[in-house]
Amino acid sequence: MTLTAKPPAAGPSASEPAPPSRPAPRKRARNLRTWVQGGGLSTLVFLAPMLIVFAIFSWSPIVQSIVMSFQQTNLLDPPTWVGLDNFAAVLSDPLLGTAVLNTVYFAVLALLFGFPLPILVAVLMSEVRRGKGFYSALAYLPVVVPPVVAVLLWKVFYDASPTGLFNTILGWFGIPAQPWLQSSATAMPSLVLEATWAGAGGSIIIYLAALLAVPPELYDAAEVDGASIWNKIWHVTLPQLRGILFIMLILQVIATAQVFLEPYLFTGGGPNNATVTILLLIYRYAFQNSLGGDYGEATALSVMLAVVLALLSWLYFRLTNRWSTS
Repeated sequence: MTLTAKPPAAGPSASEPAPPSRPAPRKRARNLRTWVQGGGLSTLVFLAPMLIVFAIFSWSPIVQSIVMSFQQTNLLDPPTWVGLDNFAAVLSDPLLGTAVLNTVYFAVLALLFGFPLPILVAVLMSEVRRGKGFYSALAYLPVVVPPVVAVLLWKVFYDASPTGLFNTILGWFGIPAQPWLQSSATAMPSLVLEATWAGAGGSIIIYLAALLAVPPELYDAAEVDGASIWNKIWHVTLPQLRGILFIMLILQVIATAQVFLEPYLFTGGGPNNATVTILLLIYRYAFQNSLGGDYGEATALSVMLAVVLALLSWLYFRLTNRWSTS
């Protein structure tokens, strides 16, 4: 039996060079004409009013404040250019260190008590099967109350006499009456307590909305594995809320660094400057130092605060960008 060799298949041999590949078509350069034909001009016309209004009412005051920080002015007399003298005067003010420490103290207390509380309340409310809308409205009610009305109401609660509301409640448990706003040791925690009550409702609603996006299959799988409610919160809920938690944390840090209403209306910065914050010091520079105030020093301190918060926010997002997306 004779075996005949099978002829090689048709096609280019290994020794022959492969045909050159066709170059990819060049992307058409986007020039002014194609931009106009694509509707860019009409889009700009529609956006122009919004951009102009935003520039006038948002960026224009910022630029004016930066310029004013290098001037000595009370908005009555013609301004005088003083350069960095306003910044030097603010940095040499002995009350600045007290205001910074008080602001940091307020921020730390607000983060310790005011940040985890809305998360816990939102998780508990998400487990409620009936009346969830009623509890949501009840939690958001302090946000609806005007801030000035809330402060005046809490000033009545903080009555230092034994017949005050909070001192009466403490008396039921045998705890002596507290000075609340009249003591340097308890004034700042008292402000934090009211601020936490007033601002927790908005955070609770945000967390409740974020919890709706958590897949219920994760909770079912955790329940099958025998996880307790705290294990579900730690291993399922919090990891799923990681992105919103990072955003809410930096927003609360910025808000607490700009606290003004509570120390201004509750104590005016007392007792013994125990509740003087940076924004309250800015207010004193502008309205309480002299006739017409010194808006140059006030805006100088405002600019320094804005720069510090911007750098803090940039550093925070750089550090948490990988954690929030991984």
